[in-house]
Order: sequence, then C-alpha cells, then structure tokens
Amino acid sequence: MDTQTHSATGIRRIVLTGFMGSGKSTVGPLVAQRLGWRFLDVDEVIEAEAGTTIADLFARFGEPAFRDREHATIARLGAEDALVLALGGGAIERTETRDLLLQAPRTLLVHLEVELTTTLERCKGTEHTRPVLADQANLANRYHRRMPLYRTAHVSIAVDALTPEQVADAIVQAAGL
Repeated sequence: MDTQTHSATGIRRIVLTGFMGSGKSTVGPLVAQRLGWRFLDVDEVIEAEAGTTIADLFARFGEPAFRDREHATIARLGAEDALVLALGGGAIERTETRDLLLQAPRTLLVHLEVELTTTLERCKGTEHTRPVLADQANLANRYHRRMPLYRTAHVSIAVDALTPEQVADAIVQAAGL
C-alpha cells in the first residue's frame, strides 16, 4: 500500500496484545508484510538490549523490575511509525502501559483473544522460556485476571479457529489499511 492510503486512515502503528499463545509473534510479521511496515516483538527487543532472556530477567530482578523495563521499551517503540508491535502477554496489566497504548494517537491496539485451552495446546513444551506458563498454579488466575484488561483494546479478534493469515487479514481490515 502507498503512504497516502496509510495516512488517509490515520493508523500509523498496530500493537498486538493477548495471552501467550494467541499468535502475536506469528501474526505480527504477516501484518507488517502486508502493509510494508516493520515488525518488532517487545520481548525480543528487551532480550537483545539486556543481553539475556526474559526468564533470566524475571529470575534475577523479579516481575516488577521486568515490567518497568517493558513499559519503558513499549513507550519508546510505540512512538515509531509504520510499525507492528507485539507485546508480551502481561504488558497489559500495567495501567500506565495500557493507558499509553489506548490513548496514543494513530495507534490501534488489537487484542488477539484465545481460549486458555488453546494457549496450553500451542505453548506445550515452552515452559523453560515462558516464566508465566511454568507457574501452572497461577496460570488460570492470570488468564482470567488479564482477560478484561485485554478486552479494553480498540479491537478484539477471536483467533482460536482462525489461521494466522485470516487473523492478519482481520487486523488489516480493522485498521482500515
């Protein structure tokens, strides 16, 4: 698409949120490719900048320190144009981060809604890289606590029965691009 089409809709960045396994990191690059935009995964940016894994950051510094780093990264990246940004599953829990994304001009916050059973199927075997998934005792609580927060997004798309390509098409359509 040309720049005129993008500016006509006003949307200059798309931010994907949702519980782990919702497809943010899979669908994000597809959306970016369709639009000729860049794709970034916040967790990958944090890992690259910190020189270590998210799991290690959680273990060494705790979740509150990680969320501070995550918020600062999202605030910085969320100001860029022509960007599809995938958030970590817990980013939405921080009020300042949620408000920043909901109120940012020309930003579309998209919730990829996934059932907990789908998450467990899709993420099986990744517990070593997903600290929240490894904590099975609190997983369902986190899911249910986050769901109303995810649903504050500008758009929610139920993704369980859709292919990544169908989800990408729905996002591009929702953005009017």
